[in-house]
Amino acid sequence: MRCLKCGEKAIMELSRHNSAFCQPHYVEYFENQVERAIRRHQMFDRDDRILVGVSGGKDSLSLWHVLVRLGYRAAGLHIHLGIDDYSKTSYGKALSFARERGLELIAVELAERYGMNVTQLARTVRQAPCSGCGLSKRYILNREAYERGFDVVATGHNLDDEAATLLGNVLHWQIGYLARQSPVLSSAGEKLVKKAKPLYTLTERETAAYALLHDIDYVVEECPNAPGAKSLFYKDVLARIEAVSPGTKQRFFCEFLDHARPRFRAGGDEHTLRDCAMCGQPTTAELCAFCRLWERAQRRTAKQKTRPPAVSV
Repeated sequence: MRCLKCGEKAIMELSRHNSAFCQPHYVEYFENQVERAIRRHQMFDRDDRILVGVSGGKDSLSLWHVLVRLGYRAAGLHIHLGIDDYSKTSYGKALSFARERGLELIAVELAERYGMNVTQLARTVRQAPCSGCGLSKRYILNREAYERGFDVVATGHNLDDEAATLLGNVLHWQIGYLARQSPVLSSAGEKLVKKAKPLYTLTERETAAYALLHDIDYVVEECPNAPGAKSLFYKDVLARIEAVSPGTKQRFFCEFLDHARPRFRAGGDEHTLRDCAMCGQPTTAELCAFCRLWERAQRRTAKQKTRPPAVSV
């Protein structure tokens, strides 16, 4: 297997592109893909302040690394979710990465800020941890970016993530989600910060290779709450198709962006934003989903405290 560009021994084969690259040319390929995605969708420029959502995994750390290498002004935000040792390890990886490179890392601890971690929250409101986890991360990322004066929030969602999300949205015909699914979501108001996904054309495997080549130490373990998630099932289905027909994931998602999404966008997600009556962040209802969730958790916690103890006979 030889490098497509120089003919030297290749270290990475990309079946979907019918190509292979040596180490220097693979790094060049990866970084060019990121730069093209940024320019194509006008995600941000080098004058913008970018807040990268950093979990401690390969995708978010690789994104932060490549943005800095390309000359963008990027800081990181880590949300400590309190998921046992997994969260401690994740925070440790993010902190070490930032310190070694002299980068700014902002940390928000869920339990310290709101009174309980994601596991306690799920148990209190009696729903799957992933639901409250995802909602909390989206809310905190946007709020911190707005209050700290960042222009854009960037996340490490890759092609596998986006294709799996698209498959789930199509299977359930989630019109509103289909209208919003894009590598970039422009600000819809002063308090709703622009969102961007610069890795959307790169697979999980490709990002892992980039992290390895740059000695990025990331958390390898999967979140203990992940098993059973439908997104993993959709990823597995797409991976099986990809093995037989390389390039399927890319065609599926990119053709959606080029040909289908514009049709959904026309009236598919109409809504009026207002300020949440409790926190002031943007919402379509009187209270935002985040405040409704945490208010429900606080009510149940208060009810449990006032409940009389069981009497043993």
